[in-house]
Amino acid sequence: MNSRHVGITDELQEYLYNFGVREDQLLERLRNETLAMRFGHMQVSPEQGQLLAFLIKLLGVTSVLEIGVFTGYSSLCMARALSNDGVLMALDNQKRFTDIAEAYWLEAGVLDKIELRLCDALAEIERLRQKAARFDMIFLDADKERYPDYYEACLGLLSSGGLLIVDNVLWYGNVAKASVTEPITKAIRALNKIIVEDERVEMTMLPFSDGMTLVRKK
Repeated sequence: MNSRHVGITDELQEYLYNFGVREDQLLERLRNETLAMRFGHMQVSPEQGQLLAFLIKLLGVTSVLEIGVFTGYSSLCMARALSNDGVLMALDNQKRFTDIAEAYWLEAGVLDKIELRLCDALAEIERLRQKAARFDMIFLDADKERYPDYYEACLGLLSSGGLLIVDNVLWYGNVAKASVTEPITKAIRALNKIIVEDERVEMTMLPFSDGMTLVRKK
């Protein structure tokens, strides 16, 4: 084990934000509005949003499925990165949050790139699978207890060579604590084991923010 792993202190986190992220005023305003809400901690961090946008441009992604929208920070980052003919399908079941998202998408001029569906995501994924839908990239950030089910369902929608990105795979560090056995932690542990042992994919886990795993379908 490399002993030179850097612990992310508040001071270093501020440095990373100042020198590793380009967040404009619209994204900052959305982030701050969300942080003031009761569940504000659920939104992705600026560096995660930037990574999602970076990957879309790097890989030439034209179709994205987002599972778990919340107030739309990640959606906004991804929709901006898509080409004019790109499409992002966004699944969520909480209109009180997606109403905020839609207001920011409209202000950013990307509303026409995003198809929002208020639904049970797993059921909607099955409907999409039956219609033989395919996506270049999927971002999974929904209810964690169903992560193992989402994983298999998402693979069925990914194009060959497509990318699945899973958020919160470290779950505040609880996945490494044997004493923590509550359902969400157990589900995320189960998913992490499934992914690392799955020969159908290539994968890498990134230990930043709350952890993200990138999964490439062979």
